[in-house]
Amino acid sequence: MKRNTTFRAPLIGALALAAALAACSKQEDDRTAGQKLDGAIAEAKQAGAEARVEAGQAMDTAENKLKAATATASDAMADASIVTKVNAALMADDKLKATQIDVKVDAGRVILSGTAPDADSQARATTLAAAVDGVRSVDNQLTVARNG
Repeated sequence: MKRNTTFRAPLIGALALAAALAACSKQEDDRTAGQKLDGAIAEAKQAGAEARVEAGQAMDTAENKLKAATATASDAMADASIVTKVNAALMADDKLKATQIDVKVDAGRVILSGTAPDADSQARATTLAAAVDGVRSVDNQLTVARNG
């Protein structure tokens, strides 16, 4: 014979709830059930408000990290563009195109290293690099080639 358990589930749930409430209020509490319920609701509202604040702070942190990552990626792309443009300018110069000049860029700061055929070409490399959009400064570390 199969017993019907559908009537027992609500009864078991009510008993579990009563036991939980009894365990939570072991100390003498003169508050009415309504007052206890109001207190529980107030605590739930406070917890919800705190959760909203924490979620907002987490969103702000995530947004700031995303902005920083985007700025870093944008800076890297700008630097790569500067390297390409400086190399193109050097290659367009008759005396510098045959030389091996290494161009590095960090946050718009160009570093030229290698060898220039003469002092005028060394100075010209600085002028060409400085004329590229986005270049903030040029550190010309080129050495002048010795003849002979």
